[in-house]
Amino acid sequence: MTTTEAMEGNDRGYGASDRDPDLSPDRRSGSAPDGLRIGPYRLIQQLGEGGMGVVHLALDPSGRAVALKVLRPHIAHDRDARTRLAREVQVLRRIDDHRVAAVIDADLDGDRPYLVTRYVPGPALDDVVKESGPIRGGELLRLGRGLADALYAIHDADVIHRDLKPGNVLLLDGDPVLIDFGIAHMADDVRITMTGLVMGTPGYLSPEVVEGAPVTEATDWWGWAATLAYAASGAPPFGRGPMDVVLSRVSRGEADLTGVDPRLAPLLYAALSPVPRQRPDADEVVDALERYATGQPVTEALSTPPRHTQVLEHRQTARWERPPVAPVALPPEAEWTPEPAWEREPEQDLVPWDEPEGEVSDWEAAWEGDAGEPDPRIGRPPRTGTLLALLAVVVAAAAGFPVVAAAVAVLWSWAARTADRSVTSLVLRRHNRGRRRSDMPLAVVASPWHLVVGALATVVSAILPLLVGICAAFSTALATVAISGGSPHPNTAPPLAVGALIAALMAWWGPGGSGLRRGTRSIIRGVSPGQRASQVLVVLALLAAAALVGWSLQNAGIPDWWPTQAPSALLPGMSLT
Repeated sequence: MTTTEAMEGNDRGYGASDRDPDLSPDRRSGSAPDGLRIGPYRLIQQLGEGGMGVVHLALDPSGRAVALKVLRPHIAHDRDARTRLAREVQVLRRIDDHRVAAVIDADLDGDRPYLVTRYVPGPALDDVVKESGPIRGGELLRLGRGLADALYAIHDADVIHRDLKPGNVLLLDGDPVLIDFGIAHMADDVRITMTGLVMGTPGYLSPEVVEGAPVTEATDWWGWAATLAYAASGAPPFGRGPMDVVLSRVSRGEADLTGVDPRLAPLLYAALSPVPRQRPDADEVVDALERYATGQPVTEALSTPPRHTQVLEHRQTARWERPPVAPVALPPEAEWTPEPAWEREPEQDLVPWDEPEGEVSDWEAAWEGDAGEPDPRIGRPPRTGTLLALLAVVVAAAAGFPVVAAAVAVLWSWAARTADRSVTSLVLRRHNRGRRRSDMPLAVVASPWHLVVGALATVVSAILPLLVGICAAFSTALATVAISGGSPHPNTAPPLAVGALIAALMAWWGPGGSGLRRGTRSIIRGVSPGQRASQVLVVLALLAAAALVGWSLQNAGIPDWWPTQAPSALLPGMSLT
């Protein structure tokens, strides 16, 4: 299972089509054992499954077909799993609209908790697109308008779906019906956002949710636009691949809409903007779809300022009229693998002091996770302020004690990459299998392997930053000579500081940097949980950097190469020429 598929842990398949990628063909079409019942319902056929439960086609006592979702046996007694199922029932009972699969019955207290919803005998949207190709013209308008009406009804009930995607849209005689409210959020309930977890499918999570912002109706409208983009192109708008790569594209607004009709692509680019205020509202998108369906110019739909957003002249001269970009080469689906070279995480510009006191570490969050929940590190504050303070320490230390600074940097990289592999291993195991008693023993047994792989990754990933840092130091020395004259001295504090800065940035953002980034943030969040601890760590780091700078000034910028000696060819006063 790929990481992206593991994220899709919510239970799917309320309709006649089973689209779970982990089901074999025989299980997809197989019937339930004769006579198997759950409560008063007789199971007929398995429709789909996810991390938490299995969805069956069933018959009620009167012979009516229904969709029955039952928790898996190994998590049926898990309090959190029961709570999520109870929330789904509570959410569905607040919504009354024919475009939403309504709840009919539920048993939350028995040995096998379940809920029963209306059975929708139609295929999932992604199945239709896979079999018949992209949806165009009037059918796309019908899809967009129907989903918009469903979202209006949901939001009127003060509910946010949170996981709108093609797999959760069933087509009944061409009209969409929205299913799966397993991670829905009620507007007056803040419990989910306080946990630090971000749940959903990577390519259909809005950028603001990826960045850790509060869940709002904008989350659903962005997912609506992403779903329309999929329907119009036949491909996920942000591609497939490792979870962090997909989320990076989402955060930067790098949608690949090359399969979308060129007349419609600018509209969807605008609707998928990473900046909420720059997106057209739903009415404008539907108006544009109507123009598209009747062959009129789509851009005329935004010829006047938007009614509910601030998409003014800036929108019409930039994002809205931007032509489709060239196809993006996407990595193949695979097991969780290191991020491809030069792929970057979302650049999260969050305030560094937004974590609650007593926040759990990344390891604890992963340990508390369960099947169907994604990586708990997603959406957590990136600690930008702390990272910048530590970078100042690294640069100042390299200027005064190059060898010691290099050794500490290598050891830190090793620890960070080991921590990243440890957390990632646990997250994936919980994704695929839920909580098990063997988790702790397996984590202990795997620790030496994580250390070995972390060491190898550290050595390989250090080569390029080291070379680039050395070149930067020499270039700085030569540039100084060009300005002030004299002989170049790359082994003095200023060139070494510049070289260390460039090397650190290369290690952070260059090939193999994803593990270093995730692991570093995990360590920082672990040693300084909460706002007060973060502030103390930043103050201490800045004081240490200032002390190192003072030491370098007192020594006229001549570094201490302990425990080695300065390279003989680069002793102070010697020219490189």
